[in-house]
Amino acid sequence: MSVPTNHSEVEHVKIASRYLRGTLADSLRNRLTGALNPDDTHLIKFHGSYQQTDRDLDGERKRQKLEPLYSFMMRVRVPGGVCSAQQWARMSELSDRYGNGTLKLTTRQAFQLHGVLKRNLPATVQGFDEVLLDSIAGCGDVNRNVMCNTNPHESPLHEQIVGIAQEISRHLTPRTTAYREIWIDGGGDLQETTEAVDDEPIYGKVYLPRKFKIALSLPPHNDTDIYANDIGLIAIEQDGKLLGFNVAVGGGLGMTFGMPETYPRLADLIGFAAVDDVVDVCEKIVTIQRDWGNRENRKFSRLKYTLDRVGLPAFVAELHQRLGYALGEAKPFRFTSSTDAFGWAPGLNGRSNLTLFVEGGRVLDRPGYGLKSALAEIATFHSGDFRLTGNQNLIIGNIEAAHQARVQEILEKHGAGPKAEQLTALRRDALACVALNTCSQAFAEAERYLPTLLDKLDTVIRAHGLAEDSILIRMTGCPNGCARPYLGEIGLVGRSPGRYNLYLGASHHGDRMNKLYREMLDEDGILRELTPLIAAYATGREPGESFGDFVVRTGLVKATVAGLDFHA
Repeated sequence: MSVPTNHSEVEHVKIASRYLRGTLADSLRNRLTGALNPDDTHLIKFHGSYQQTDRDLDGERKRQKLEPLYSFMMRVRVPGGVCSAQQWARMSELSDRYGNGTLKLTTRQAFQLHGVLKRNLPATVQGFDEVLLDSIAGCGDVNRNVMCNTNPHESPLHEQIVGIAQEISRHLTPRTTAYREIWIDGGGDLQETTEAVDDEPIYGKVYLPRKFKIALSLPPHNDTDIYANDIGLIAIEQDGKLLGFNVAVGGGLGMTFGMPETYPRLADLIGFAAVDDVVDVCEKIVTIQRDWGNRENRKFSRLKYTLDRVGLPAFVAELHQRLGYALGEAKPFRFTSSTDAFGWAPGLNGRSNLTLFVEGGRVLDRPGYGLKSALAEIATFHSGDFRLTGNQNLIIGNIEAAHQARVQEILEKHGAGPKAEQLTALRRDALACVALNTCSQAFAEAERYLPTLLDKLDTVIRAHGLAEDSILIRMTGCPNGCARPYLGEIGLVGRSPGRYNLYLGASHHGDRMNKLYREMLDEDGILRELTPLIAAYATGREPGESFGDFVVRTGLVKATVAGLDFHA
């Protein structure tokens, strides 16, 4: 397959890569720099990593005539969000040995290691490969980590749904052997490698035009933010049996400042698929995007733009043709929550589950708070599992009755016991992306700054008796949407250091986006705008009304009814 000259740079890199090999092995062997060859910075994303620099140090290193301090973020997939105690222990160990000592739980239920040096990348991959984890398709123009509601106590069908998420993940994982050749087997002689060794029946030689995301949910819980995904699968249960899934397509939350033709979009419901058909339905949707997606301009390459360009009816007709049958009519369902329930909960199997609040998804130790050490100790005897939630929190799942007191004791010993009930609901349900200092896309802080802002907002929240009222606040350092800011009842998106755009009015259940309310606010401006709104909400809300619904009902912002309406 040849790539026309008017296609994007990344498309040319992919076609020349020989199924994602490129010159990665040569880049890794080059000890004269901590960076990769330029084309390989695109290809390594497919292998689950981003080349980054410590932006806090860039200026000083430049003054000293040193190259930037290059390091790598490594994203390890956890399909369905469920990992074993052995896998948790290994990731924690690798973060100390090769990373920056912390473990990041992402909003897509994956692990991220930060600060891995180039020379340590192969050993890091080999380390988690030994416990049957991988990073292939952690990033790149392929299907990413498949998300799923992870609370095992909520339904007897839960484990079946997790299994389906894992099956979808396996089916859509790239087939290339380049990953094992480069990272596990040591690279080999690149001149002897030919395209004939690989076949990508789903992706083809150039893979997808852009990243692709799939999530499953089990109503009434929408803690995976179904509508923010390219494919959202909503489990339909009847009389204790899983009938199948309502299928939604076309979600995606990234946009670019100054380009109103880019916008976040929520997925559209297009029908119902039986359990036995859902993997094939996902494959066919992926292949339509492979064939129809925009390969000329990556800013318009997501499925959401394909849908708005060709029209939903044409897309669904093509899907039905490729399937050889039509999807069924979507079945009734209702979402009532998009947040996590913290603390202890009895399981359905005689065991218990403990959901822990993890601020910003960052598992670490600091003076007086040793969450990372506590979890490492628990992993030495825990016979259940660890479950990453879509809200960056952690469930210690399926805890034996005999271990419950010991788990509680260890957490308290390290100052990391379940204290979510002492926090405001605003803080418990907050999300933030990594942003500065390592993300090259970030204009402003997010993870490092949001707790400080919440200290000030908590004072306002408590003063108005709203400590237990959940208001979804989400902050990102850029408009790409990694922490799903456009689904925040309060969304803060970085424009420049210390300044943010303020968005209001998303649904608390994840089925309506917010709307721009104010631009370029510093901290004083954020507090000045939000303080009277919170006060008005406390006194003027209707029974059961969420903050997002309140600001729409009272006319502070108009409801965003579709992606094309986002900037209106």
